[in-house]
Amino acid sequence: MDIIDDRKLRILNAIINDYINTAEPVGSRTIAKKYDLGISSATIRNEMSDLEEMGYIEQLHSSSGRKPSDKGYRFYVDQIMQISKLSPEEENMIKNQLINFALFEVDRLVRQATVLLSELTKLISVVKTPSVEESRIKSIQLMGIDSFNIVAVIVTDSGLIRNNIIRVNRSLNNEVLNKINNLLNSRLKNLSINMINLEVINNLRKDLLGYEDIFDAIIPHLYDSLNDNNSSSEVYFEGLTNILDYPEFKDIEKAREILSFIDDGSNIKNILDSKSKISIRIGHENYIQGAKDCSIISAVYSLGERQLGSIGVIGPTRIPYSKVVSILTKVTKELNKNINKIYLDD
Repeated sequence: MDIIDDRKLRILNAIINDYINTAEPVGSRTIAKKYDLGISSATIRNEMSDLEEMGYIEQLHSSSGRKPSDKGYRFYVDQIMQISKLSPEEENMIKNQLINFALFEVDRLVRQATVLLSELTKLISVVKTPSVEESRIKSIQLMGIDSFNIVAVIVTDSGLIRNNIIRVNRSLNNEVLNKINNLLNSRLKNLSINMINLEVINNLRKDLLGYEDIFDAIIPHLYDSLNDNNSSSEVYFEGLTNILDYPEFKDIEKAREILSFIDDGSNIKNILDSKSKISIRIGHENYIQGAKDCSIISAVYSLGERQLGSIGVIGPTRIPYSKVVSILTKVTKELNKNINKIYLDD
């Protein structure tokens, strides 16, 4: 394992911070002038040679300065980086914008968080929404349409709403419908489709004794609503054009490569499929073609202890890690708070 002494550590930190800010390879003279390290440019040059040999920085050609390698960024994130403190204006912006959307369903709140994340980081922001299979039933409501038709409205905790028309062989008054609604909700509320097992079905059948036609109609509709072909999680993006503001992607081929990678939703689902509170993937740690010039920082959002989905940003490997992690942490914290508020208020 490489041993980096304090002097090398300070030089590496200066190189990474300078490159993050300028996107220009940096030389020993620049480091000596801009950063008060108390050592000569000749000493810095020797230390930079050692850091290059150790793989933490790289030189594009013999006459250029150095830039951080993926290994250097990884060391910076794991060992050096200190999380930035958000300004009061940024904190209030995050809090207020998400509170305004806490009156709606989870899906709209999550999308707004993605918009906000893109605005604050000036990067591509991305979110993986909850899948229907992972969603739990929040409420089921049966309402009469006419003598032989009722509508079943199924609402999940992720904001999904399904409406189904059910035909019955008799007229049901409001009192009976309310009784059936109470029975359905007492048995099925807070269950996902995978949790509705044979025991649940049998108990519900007993509860609805005398209303077999309702039971026979509602169960297939329930499964169809929560277990269809379009029930997997979706991926939404904001700020796609932000990536074009970075000099790394002025090259049309590089820009096309990353946009092509992003266009394939399955790529993003795989990369965002993390159980970590904060996940940082740097350069070649992103095993999918098209993402190897990028860093992807993501976090999970949850309802209580249950993970619902993931949210994050995509940018160049010189992404301002400290600032972005701070913003993403705050956005995720407020998102979780408001998701739980939506659920508990109902």
